[in-house]
Amino acid sequence: MKEFFENVIRYPRYLISFSLGILYGAVQPLVPLLQKPSTAIALIGAVVAGFLFLTFTLRAMLGLGLG
Repeated sequence: MKEFFENVIRYPRYLISFSLGILYGAVQPLVPLLQKPSTAIALIGAVVAGFLFLTFTLRAMLGLGLG
């Protein structure tokens, strides 16, 4: 039974390390784009637009109104 709980304790560490690895792998190619002001503005605008699109889409799907 002790081995079972040792295995269960490993899963959160695996999830954290896996998630950080995916995040690092996704952000690393975008870092050079932040060196130039024009591409940095475009990249930040794309991230904000994507977040707003996701927010409005989920609100519409869930039936959450603004008021």
